[in-house]
Amino acid sequence: HIVESGGGLVQPGGSLRLSCAVSGVSLDEYAIGWFRQAPGKEREGVSCISKSGGVTDYTNSVKGRFTITRDIAKNTVYLQMNSLKPEDTASYYCAVTRGWCSIATIELYDSWGHGTQVTVTS
Repeated sequence: HIVESGGGLVQPGGSLRLSCAVSGVSLDEYAIGWFRQAPGKEREGVSCISKSGGVTDYTNSVKGRFTITRDIAKNTVYLQMNSLKPEDTASYYCAVTRGWCSIATIELYDSWGHGTQVTVTS
């Protein structure tokens, strides 16, 4: 069971922190990915974190602005999003995989949350 939260409406340059609460599985056994989908566009990988937590990856457009972290005790993964831009507007989804951390291979991911909306506008 995967539940995303933390989305909202923010002005350009603002920040949001998304949360992905995972139940029924251990983050030690699953890599977690964040994906987003804007209206009329394909779902794209944004960031991921490996089972060990030691490997992370980001799509180029968010590097230096977004940070993925996890709290094992809370079984929760976070996506801190700073310096938000209008082009970051999308529904953001969290997904889990027993495979490796990959933002390019969406087919790796087994289970998905229902998403949380992020809207960046002035």
